[in-house]
Amino acid sequence: MAKSDYLKSLMRDLESHTEVRRFGSGWLSGFFGLLFAISGFFMVVALRFPDWFATPELEIVKGWTGFRGIVHLTLLASYGLSLLSLLLRPRKVLGLTALMIGLAAALMGGANVQPAETRDWGIFFGLDFFVVNLLVTGFMFAPLERAFPHRRAQRLFRTEWREDLFYYLVSTMFVQILGFLALAPQAFVNDHTSSWAAFRAGVAALPWIAQFAIVLFVSDLAQYWYHRLFHKIPFLWGFHAIHHSAKSMDWLAGSRMHFVEIILLRSITSLPLFTLGFSPSVMQAYIGFVYVWSSLLHANVGGDFNRLGHWIATPRFHHWHHGLEREAFDVNFAIHFPFLDKLFGTFHLPKDRWPENYGIPEDVPRSYGGQFLYPWTRTGKKIDEAPAE
Repeated sequence: MAKSDYLKSLMRDLESHTEVRRFGSGWLSGFFGLLFAISGFFMVVALRFPDWFATPELEIVKGWTGFRGIVHLTLLASYGLSLLSLLLRPRKVLGLTALMIGLAAALMGGANVQPAETRDWGIFFGLDFFVVNLLVTGFMFAPLERAFPHRRAQRLFRTEWREDLFYYLVSTMFVQILGFLALAPQAFVNDHTSSWAAFRAGVAALPWIAQFAIVLFVSDLAQYWYHRLFHKIPFLWGFHAIHHSAKSMDWLAGSRMHFVEIILLRSITSLPLFTLGFSPSVMQAYIGFVYVWSSLLHANVGGDFNRLGHWIATPRFHHWHHGLEREAFDVNFAIHFPFLDKLFGTFHLPKDRWPENYGIPEDVPRSYGGQFLYPWTRTGKKIDEAPAE
């Protein structure tokens, strides 16, 4: 079988909307075998080449005595599940792919792999950070979407999942580069505001929960206007249109953001954290909270929450921001507090109703390269009909 035919067969196995994926069919064991195989392989790569593919902040995790045992168990689970899939499933491509990736990790050294001699250029790609984030958020939201879905017919491997997974990979693997570019404004402000020392000391003296609440509000207020400008100014909209081009909503769709917008957004939202004296633990808690909260707002999770949605952002509140209907255009810019939209006249949450479709009336390219260039190549031309999901 040719390489391209093999990949097409694998994608059909993952994306099929007609097959019943029940226990005993071999699909679930094949899928989880593939997930564990890829996770184990990436972790082995990070252990083998730590200077290139390991995040320094996760060194304490990799240094834990039980970490390599977890990697070993992950690879063993991938072997067992892939073999089970091969036994149960008439089509063997899913189980075979998982088995080959797991064997490749074993040939590289498995959990006992030792670091290779590599030259440390001071630049790394957070492959381990990608794996940890994907497993944590995936195991958090995928079951939630299955248990309480808004759209029951929407599959895990829905339209455009490959594009959004690649965006997820970019935003996590390039965490060092993104962090450096995003923190540049904070470094400039700190270097030129030595007179703020007393104010910063006062902020640091506030109770932890008060600092956290202030950070939530101030960052949401800044992000509201940042977000609104990206809808208002045509050139900025070219970047933000990439995020809105997703035709389906789930926890992974929130990662679809242009590289430039990621840098600008992280710069704006983190500015108060790094320049006004908030405690480092508050900063860490906020970053973790926003990461989970953003995934939740985009998730395919039901629940109308008619009253709560007026005060706290819910999935239905944010889904209206992504709606393709005319009534959904330029509404619900807040990420945490909808009362900001009420205050500035952009609130929209019709009782018990959700958007019928998602996306934008523009023909945005499907490929990552085409989307990266889209802000400079877009014509602003509208398409006649809402694209099918």
